[in-house]
Amino acid sequence: MVQSHFKGVIPALVTPFRDGEVDEKAFVSLVERQIAGGVHGLVPVGTTGETSTLSHDEHKRVVELCVKTAAGRVPVIAGAGSNSTAEAIELTAHAKAVGADAVLVVTPYYNRPSQEGMYQHYKAINDAVELPVFVYNVPGRTGVDISNDTLARLAKLPNIVGIKDATGDLTRISLQRLMCGPDWVLLTGDDPTALGYMAHGGHGVISVTSNVAPDACAAFMNACMQGQWETARYWQDRLVRLHKALFLDSSPAPTKFAMAQLGLCSDEARLPITPCADAVRPAILDAMREAGLRE
Repeated sequence: MVQSHFKGVIPALVTPFRDGEVDEKAFVSLVERQIAGGVHGLVPVGTTGETSTLSHDEHKRVVELCVKTAAGRVPVIAGAGSNSTAEAIELTAHAKAVGADAVLVVTPYYNRPSQEGMYQHYKAINDAVELPVFVYNVPGRTGVDISNDTLARLAKLPNIVGIKDATGDLTRISLQRLMCGPDWVLLTGDDPTALGYMAHGGHGVISVTSNVAPDACAAFMNACMQGQWETARYWQDRLVRLHKALFLDSSPAPTKFAMAQLGLCSDEARLPITPCADAVRPAILDAMREAGLRE
């Protein structure tokens, strides 16, 4: 089944900038570093990729670069979310045209549709483009929370294959397993609670921390998938402060700061995101040391 390819640690890639432009060379290097670190997939132009401040041309170019660089070594789940259904369909069609393996579509933000509105939004994408679609539920950013009942309806559609759940609510997953069926792919978008999510039957994590520490995140997720919970807890304990530190300022500013310390890209973000505040930088550096990334 196509959705069986989507599991493990899947980084929500940052989009590196230099002098206001997408730094394509740095982005390609980041993708190569993730694959070398053992990740199981890639998500370009999600929230962490600052998709809301990319032009459509930039968005599409980043997806193309990711697919080309990955070259089939790991699946690419391209961000294709919008609060306009027509725009989400356009981005999904582009992702399919350039060879992405699936899309990640956030619940419509700001206009706060009803449960029926969200169902019809995803159904329209399902009907328009034959490509696996992951629902992305992050109510803290969008202002809406898609219910398990609505997800159960969506799971009956052929192209709606799973969820990225960034609520941090571990009680949802058991009900989703029961309501959405055995083929429903359960991915968390919350690094700190990924250990619990996997223990509850999850299949993987769309990870921010993997941008900084792909090897450690891959080792953690491999242990989870193999049921090696003592090993998974070891990696959890090394990474948990980094998970938290990367959200001490507006994301992805702390992640870009950490990556800049490793010489991977600049810490440049696009307004309204500003560079990571000086006050939180020591905590990020300390967390990187705990994760074995600094002396």
